[in-house]
Amino acid sequence: MLRHMGDRATPPTSVPRASASPDKAALKAELIAQLAAALDSAQRAHAAALEGATHTEARAENAKDTRGLEQSYLARGQAQRVAELEAGLAAVTALALRRFAPGDPIAHGALVTVDDDGEPRRLFVAPHGGGSALTGGVQVVTPGSPLGRALLGKRIDDEVELRLPGGPRTVIVVGVA
Repeated sequence: MLRHMGDRATPPTSVPRASASPDKAALKAELIAQLAAALDSAQRAHAAALEGATHTEARAENAKDTRGLEQSYLARGQAQRVAELEAGLAAVTALALRRFAPGDPIAHGALVTVDDDGEPRRLFVAPHGGGSALTGGVQVVTPGSPLGRALLGKRIDDEVELRLPGGPRTVIVVGVA
């Protein structure tokens, strides 16, 4: 459920509309660094799993010995994670940052402030890296998450209702930069 709150004289709560926001370019660089570190770790894990799968000691000694097979499954999973991180890193690197005017809808690259039960939450909308915590208490959301999907296209003063496992939750967009 979405309601546009219109030309209300005051915001719904005492959440400040404008605050000193971190530089979006710095947030993007921090997210890229986090993704690059995760990619490096995944590549090392893949190399170790691949080594384990092809090592001479992983060769089956009898029909019930599945060590080598299990290692190959692990190596395949690690390779998929590496590919996912490479694609995500490329998408975030290519993310074009722009300044949002007060009436602009939320899109990739937006730094959004929402009122969540009277508490301000700051969210950076990015194509990958959802759940990552950035400087200044900024959380990354992606269009693949319920919150990210619900925020896309919304504007300041829009009320967004999320249907979550713990029950419905409503947040109000109070700022887009």
